[in-house]
Amino acid sequence: MRFLFIVALALVAPASSRAACCYFSAKNADILQPAQKVFITWDPAEKVETFTVQPKFEGNALDFGMVIPTPSQPKLSEMPRDFFKHLAIYTIMKRREFAQSKLLYLLEPPPPFPGGFGGGGPLLPMAAAPPGLPTDKKKEREPEIKILEVGTVGSLDYKIIEAGRADDLFKWLKDNKYSYAGDEATLNHYIQKKWIFTVMKIDTMQMKRNKDGTFAGEVTPTRFQFKSEKLIYPLKITQISVREKTEALFYVQAPFKVDLPGDMTYQYTWIPMLQGAIGCSGGIPGKGQDWLTAFQPQTQQLLQRAGQLNFRFIAGQRPLPNAKGHIPTTMEWARKLTKDDVSVLAGRSPYSEKVPDPDEGFVLADGKDKERARAICKVIRARLAKAQQERPFGYLVRHAPADDVKNLQQLAGHLAESLFITKFRKIFARDEMNDDLVILPARYNGAEDNSEYEEMLPSSPP
Repeated sequence: MRFLFIVALALVAPASSRAACCYFSAKNADILQPAQKVFITWDPAEKVETFTVQPKFEGNALDFGMVIPTPSQPKLSEMPRDFFKHLAIYTIMKRREFAQSKLLYLLEPPPPFPGGFGGGGPLLPMAAAPPGLPTDKKKEREPEIKILEVGTVGSLDYKIIEAGRADDLFKWLKDNKYSYAGDEATLNHYIQKKWIFTVMKIDTMQMKRNKDGTFAGEVTPTRFQFKSEKLIYPLKITQISVREKTEALFYVQAPFKVDLPGDMTYQYTWIPMLQGAIGCSGGIPGKGQDWLTAFQPQTQQLLQRAGQLNFRFIAGQRPLPNAKGHIPTTMEWARKLTKDDVSVLAGRSPYSEKVPDPDEGFVLADGKDKERARAICKVIRARLAKAQQERPFGYLVRHAPADDVKNLQQLAGHLAESLFITKFRKIFARDEMNDDLVILPARYNGAEDNSEYEEMLPSSPP
């Protein structure tokens, strides 16, 4: 997880990191592609934030560790091991599908049939420890380090630390065999804000080795809950372990839809995507047309700014970097959860609509008798007409293995009715990580965006 600064202990050989090669609107992209995944829940009334992370590690080190800064002392708890897989399954995009007959086309020419619109940081190897800090023998003092809590969560041992000085924390990490690849300035960024540090160790001896002797895998997700004055993501500490860019996938649950600030907004891709869907049969779903209408006075200004940033939207494609290597944020899924949405977790509501099969009960051999074939075609046409009447714009369908759908019950208690889940993807260039990330309500110049996105549009990227 790259928003955490990950450090490693007892290095034997360098570790490697995997770069994301492509994007998909399917579960495997969520599980395998992003360098970091995080699920955040925000309660603005109580000023309580929780985030769940699942660190990855890869390399020869016997131990890995990570340092996580938070605005206040966190409460740690273990989450289901496949938590992010369940989130990925739950947020698979839906597509429009229509009832179709295979037999009818074989038994007789098909009648005209209407259609619709388609379809921080990697776990780093331990390098040589930085040179020791110069000491002042004339003014020896006790280091300003206070251990607030020691414990175990899942397979992770942790310490929660309060530090008064960056050089003391730097030395403490070194003395406790954490090879910190960053500088004191980054630590001081958080110390000056009086943030708390959680230091965790991963014992790879409990993990499986690869054939070449290296370790690779993910540990059990861990949830951090803490008080905070604003919804914030500790991004700056990631910067020290990123060469050029890092990819992040956010799931944010809050009373409102959320967005990133300034030129990191997803509106640079969302507004053009909605514009590309104008004219869809049945209109733009998810209140997309309402948002376009409300945003209309600001559309020209947004598109002009996108042009200044050299952000080009091409329907059906993922955004490319501009000359500075900056890539606009993309919204992947967004919905205010209803009672039925939450009931899916318990199996009381269907995961997907089912497209009726007009050929059900018939086989091609039934067509050998011409009279029977005519009767069958009549029944099939009636079934098709009924399906068209029930769903003139198609059925909303998504597919996942039955066992994966059943396991969505492990999300129960973590997703709540009437809260908005916004899922978005951002590839951060290194120079976009100079400060921590404040996540804001989805507004643009005062206009509130509550549009939803759970259905593929003609202009959606793959």
